[in-house]
Amino acid sequence: MNRILLVDDHPLLREGLTRLISSESGMMVCGTASSVQEALAMVEAEKPNLVITDLTLPGRNGLELIKDLGATYPEIPTIVLSMHDELFYAERVLRAGGRGYVMKDAPPDHLLKATRTVLDGGVFASPAVTSHFLQALSPGSPQTKPSFPLERLTDREMEVFELIGKAKSNHDIACRLSISPRTLDAHRAHIREKLGLGDGNELTRYAIRWVEIGMIES
Repeated sequence: MNRILLVDDHPLLREGLTRLISSESGMMVCGTASSVQEALAMVEAEKPNLVITDLTLPGRNGLELIKDLGATYPEIPTIVLSMHDELFYAERVLRAGGRGYVMKDAPPDHLLKATRTVLDGGVFASPAVTSHFLQALSPGSPQTKPSFPLERLTDREMEVFELIGKAKSNHDIACRLSISPRTLDAHRAHIREKLGLGDGNELTRYAIRWVEIGMIES
C-alpha cells in the first residue's frame, strides 16, 4: 500500500483529496499537514512513499519543502498541486527536485495519473508543460523573453515576493530569510525593476494578487 502525505493549508481541500486518493486501489493518505514544519514532522513520523504539496503555505513555501525533502529524504518524491500557472512554476519545481506538477483546476484523474506515474518512478508534466520544455530545448529555437514577468525573478526573489504578498513586514521577511535589511532592500529593488513596477505600494499590490489568485498581469 502506497502511503501519501498531503500538505495544504485548506482543510476542505485536504478532505477532498483524502477521499479521492483513498478511493484508489493501492493508495492511502497516511497524514496531512498545513505547513512545511508540520510536513517535515509528519514525514519523520510516517515515512510516506509520496508527498503532495501546495506551493503557497503559511510561512515557508512548498518549493522550500521540496528542497528540504531532497536533502534529508531523497527517496521520497514530491508532486506539487497548485493554483499557480504551470508554465511558470513547473520548471522551478522540477529544478528543485519535485517529480510532478498539477494545476488545482485540472480534472481529478490528472492528479491520480501524476500520482501513479511518480510512484512508478517517473516524472509527470502536462502536455502543455512538456511542449514548452521541448520547444525551449529545440536546436534553433528562438531565444524569446520570458512569457511571464515573474520568470525573470530568482528563487530567492520569488520568496521575497511571496512574503510581501502575505503582508509580512520587512523585519519579518528579513528574519525569516536570515538576510540583512540592506539585502532585503536590494531584493525589493531588483524585483521592482524586473517587473517594471514604480514603487513599493505597486509591488505590494502585485504580490498580494499573486498570492491570492495565482496570477499577475504581463
